[in-house]
Amino acid sequence: MFTLKVSETVSLKLLDLEDAEALFSVVNESRVHLREWLPWVDGALSPEGYRPVIGTWLKQFADHNGFQAGILVNGELAGMIGFHPINWMNRSTSVGYWLGDRFQGGGVMTASVSALLDYAFTSYKLHRVEIRCGVDNLKSRAIPERLGFQLEGIQRDAEFLYDHFHDLAVYSKLSTDQ
Repeated sequence: MFTLKVSETVSLKLLDLEDAEALFSVVNESRVHLREWLPWVDGALSPEGYRPVIGTWLKQFADHNGFQAGILVNGELAGMIGFHPINWMNRSTSVGYWLGDRFQGGGVMTASVSALLDYAFTSYKLHRVEIRCGVDNLKSRAIPERLGFQLEGIQRDAEFLYDHFHDLAVYSKLSTDQ
């Protein structure tokens, strides 16, 4: 089972089916904020709704095609981070992340993305990692900017959120940028 220590208080771990309740809880308490930027928030309205998703994430890891990990702060599930499917031929992937409202502002996500980036370049030997953020999601965009990612451009109307399209800022970092 995958685990990664980020700091004394923060770690990453693959979720299992027993984590469905905690996952639902952190999403539910941050639903208004998360819904502003993530298209899947309305999809699971109970812990049982997350069980099939967790199974899919575990299969993604078993298939060596990226993974989705819980972010634990002092042992409490605070959010999620992970690699979208990996393009092994081009040695590239993208990272997605979100954090519950009450865990924001303390550097948890910056440290988690930094740890995952290091994992991508050293353990997986990837060459390129992308992050895509809503153009107006300034908190999310601050993460790749803090970590030295390069803004490559804006994808117009690249994601549909419930009733409208929005633009995405595309950032990248290469293994040679280290």
